[in-house]
Amino acid sequence: MWDKIDEINKEIDTFTVETAEQLEQFRIKFLGSKNVIKDLFKLMKEVPGDQKKEFGQKLNTLKQNAQKRFDALSETTAASGTKAQTEKPDVTRPGFPFEAGARHPISVVRNEIVDIFNRIGYTVAEGPEIEDDYHNFTALNFPEEHPARDMQDTFFVHDNGEAPEKLALRTHTSSVQVRVMETQKPPIRIIAPGRVFRNEAISARAHCIFHQVEGLYIDEGVSFADMKQTLMYFAKEFFGKTQIRLRPSYFPFTEPSAEVDVYWGLETEADYRMTKGTGWLEIMGCGMVDPNVLENCGIDSEKYSGFAFGMGIERIAAQRFGIDDLRRFFENNTEFLKQFKGAQ
Repeated sequence: MWDKIDEINKEIDTFTVETAEQLEQFRIKFLGSKNVIKDLFKLMKEVPGDQKKEFGQKLNTLKQNAQKRFDALSETTAASGTKAQTEKPDVTRPGFPFEAGARHPISVVRNEIVDIFNRIGYTVAEGPEIEDDYHNFTALNFPEEHPARDMQDTFFVHDNGEAPEKLALRTHTSSVQVRVMETQKPPIRIIAPGRVFRNEAISARAHCIFHQVEGLYIDEGVSFADMKQTLMYFAKEFFGKTQIRLRPSYFPFTEPSAEVDVYWGLETEADYRMTKGTGWLEIMGCGMVDPNVLENCGIDSEKYSGFAFGMGIERIAAQRFGIDDLRRFFENNTEFLKQFKGAQ
C-alpha cells in the first residue's frame, strides 16, 4: 500500500499536458469523483492501528499534491491557449470546401405554381394534415358510401377513443378550402398546396404520400367561363401551351366537374408515349363548387358561386424533369437531387 502511494505521487509529478483534453484526463484520474486516491482511502481498514495516522497523513499530502499539480498544469494550458488565440490566422490558406445544396424538384414545381397564381391575386392557405371527418368528407359532399371513406383508401388515425370524432390523414387539400370558407367571407381567392395521403401500394406510378395544389375562387357572379380562362392562363404560364380542353367528369364537391387536358402535340416520339398518341395531356381536375358545399360552409349559394381546381405536383414534376419513377421523389438520393442545382 505504501508503495502504491509513492507510485501515484510519482505519476502526478511527471504528468504533462499539452491540450485541454489531457488536462481533463488528469482531473478525472486524480481529482474526479472516482479518482485513484479515493481507492487508497478505502484501504485504511487494512492498515495496522499504529500506522493509520501516518497512512492518513500521506494520503492527504498526496491529495494536496494532486491539486497543486492540477492548478499548475491549468495555468500552463491556459497560457498556451491564449498564445494560440492571439496568433493571426493565415488568410491565404484555402477554405474548407462545401457543396451547395439544391431545391427538391417537388419544391421547385410547387414554388412555380404558387408564383403563377400569386400574380393573379391568389394567396396561399394551409391547414392540418390530420383532419376530422367533417372537413375531409362531410362538408365536401362525400356520401356515406363513398370509397374514400373506406379503410382500403384512407389512413384513419386511432386515438384510443379520446377524440369525439373520427380522424384521418387528409386525402386532399380540399379540407383547407372548407376551413377557409368557414372563416372568411367572399370574395375568396386562395390556393392550398400541401401533402396528402392515400392508402395505395407504392410503385413507379403511385405513392401513399404525394403533394397537391388546389385552388378556390368564390364571389358573386363567378362562372364556368371564368374558370376556363384561369386554367388557360395557368397552362400558358406553366407549360407554354395555349390550348386546353375540359372533359366531363365527377367530383362530389363540384357540379359540373371536368378533367383538364392541355394540348401537348405529337412532334416527338416522347410526345406520343406521354400522351398515348392523342396529343393531349391530363393536368388537373376542376369544377364549379357544389351549392351544398357552399351552404355547409355558411355561404349563401343563391348569392355566391365559385370554382375549384386541383392538381398533383409529382405528376407535373415528373413530366417537367423527365422522371419515370415517382419513388425517386421520396428516396433522398443525393445523386438524384444534385441534378436540380440552380433550380428555384
